Amino acid sequence: MAKSKDIRITITLECTNCRTNNNKRYPGISRYTTQKNRRNTPNRLELNKFCSHCYTHTIHKEIKK
Repeated sequence: MAKSKDIRITITLECTNCRTNNNKRYPGISRYTTQKNRRNTPNRLELNKFCSHCYTHTIHKEIKK
């Protein structure tokens, strides 16, 4: 079987607050990597994760690779 047909894929989650927040601890954008099941969650994933740049819990959205 080809790798592109796998059900579980690796995705990147990026902080939505880092681009507009000027009161960050240090510059940059928080990113997490995780896996999702393509059949069960075909839409973009949104999770509440800790952002070490903003120093708070913020919504992280799935981005394109």
